[in-house]
Amino acid sequence: MWRYIKQYLHFAVLAALFMIGEVMMDLLQPAIMRSIVDDGVLGLNTGGVGSLNLIWTLGLQMIGLVLFGGLCGSLNNMFVHLSGQNIGNEIRKDCFRRIMAFSFPQLDRFGAGPLVTRVTNDITQVQTFVSTFVRGMIRTSLLTFGSLYFMFRLNLDFGLVMLCAFPFLVGCIGFCLWKANPSFGQLQAQLDTINAILQEDISGIRIIKSCVREASERLRFGKANDGLVRTQLRILTLIAVMNPAVNGLMYLAVAVLLFVGSGDAAAGRATPGDIMAAVTYTTQLLNGILMLVLLFQNISRGLASWRRVKEVLDSEPALRDGSFAGDGPRPGEIEFRDISFTYPGGGRPVLEHINLTIHKGETVAVMGATGCGKTSLLSLIPRFYDTTEGTVLVDGVDVREYRQQALREKTALALQKAELFSAPIADNIEWGLPGAPREALEAAAKTAQADGFIRASANGYDTLVAEQGMSLSGGQKQRLSIARAVAKPAEFLIFDDSTSALDLKTEADLYSALHEACPGMTRIIVAQRIATVRRADRIVVMENGRIAAVGPHEELLAGCKPYQNIYHSQMGDEDIG
Repeated sequence: MWRYIKQYLHFAVLAALFMIGEVMMDLLQPAIMRSIVDDGVLGLNTGGVGSLNLIWTLGLQMIGLVLFGGLCGSLNNMFVHLSGQNIGNEIRKDCFRRIMAFSFPQLDRFGAGPLVTRVTNDITQVQTFVSTFVRGMIRTSLLTFGSLYFMFRLNLDFGLVMLCAFPFLVGCIGFCLWKANPSFGQLQAQLDTINAILQEDISGIRIIKSCVREASERLRFGKANDGLVRTQLRILTLIAVMNPAVNGLMYLAVAVLLFVGSGDAAAGRATPGDIMAAVTYTTQLLNGILMLVLLFQNISRGLASWRRVKEVLDSEPALRDGSFAGDGPRPGEIEFRDISFTYPGGGRPVLEHINLTIHKGETVAVMGATGCGKTSLLSLIPRFYDTTEGTVLVDGVDVREYRQQALREKTALALQKAELFSAPIADNIEWGLPGAPREALEAAAKTAQADGFIRASANGYDTLVAEQGMSLSGGQKQRLSIARAVAKPAEFLIFDDSTSALDLKTEADLYSALHEACPGMTRIIVAQRIATVRRADRIVVMENGRIAAVGPHEELLAGCKPYQNIYHSQMGDEDIG
């Protein structure tokens, strides 16, 4: 945490200095009050004659100290917030930067809900910890030890009374916090669960409503929330027990102090002003102890959150960057060289001994039953995952030798589930080509057969897309996703079943426009429909993670049984010949 704190250490130092000023003003006031009582009111040193002038003089001094202490307190709060908020801001940005660099297995391991909790609630707890530590540790230490010091200066007996009570107070606090400390980590983990459920249910609200599962999800959320409340109540119960115990010990110390003070006053070893000052110092000490309770609670929770945040910050990307960023010896070509692939934590391979070369400018379609490994195969091209065995070459260079950014700039990807952002339609298309002129975006939309419905929208290309594209149909979302991919100046265009929601005529118009707009681009298309793949240069038929056959439509129709079965299932009894 130091590397974040040291950037704003000057704010923390200023906050500490102003806090010292505020506490010193508090510690000086009981001594002035003692003089007002003993000399100004009782006149113990002037033959029993009080002095109104002295009362006014010392009273104005007290008011001045209070005002100066208030100013120091305000400046302390300002600099504490400047340090805490800026530190939290830097940590949050670093966390997000690290999450953006995560590989897919790391994202799967953490989960979306827990990552949201860490970037929001956990970092807020860390901010609170830093702010509380800077403000609370100084104030608590100075009030506690300063009060003890001034009490010893007032009267040795008063100081010994409070010194004897001090270990019992600290022991009570330490025991309660020791019992509560394990619950802080559990509390944050339960927040992870709640965020995960909330995220799933909001994104899947249509399915929940269509399946009438609202009651079931309310029950699931309720159980998670009940667990959170039980943990929170366990912590609050310990704090609730601790506070009156600490107060009881302190008031017992005050009672002993008054008893000792009355004896010292009768023996002439103390004055009424001494006793009043001692009670005030005891009250300040009590405030310091109670603040210590809050301080340790925030420190315990902040450190538990910091461990969770640090886990994200310390996670190195599983996929290491290479150094190559140029064009290989065979531009526009992709080669799968005897590759096998198993998902991290998976039991069985999803791809086995795949050998395939895709040449520049070629259109290659990939077909096969659900779960045969089509999407897994394509995810190896931009290196979303690394192969378990074998090598994937792009432009004749192993993808592991590329800088990931350079490799992914070569590929334009459109998925079956179109991911859109809460932004105008033009901005969603512009993701493929940042800073592109409107004409280029409109040309990409025309190629994707999206220009018509965009212009028919209320504000055309400036129409705002609702969250996750809820304001658009499935086909419209897919066409915007395709337009974004077409707008990107890439070597390889990958469609992962991204036309499944389009009717056959729109799909045919799309591929016809795509052929004219991107004649030299290498295209890889995953599809389930014969009508989609039959015009490809070659069709790759996959079965159980292996390549069953490769060839043009006519060749496969004549000699590939799996392809014939797919053809029959879609085209009925139409003559294969």
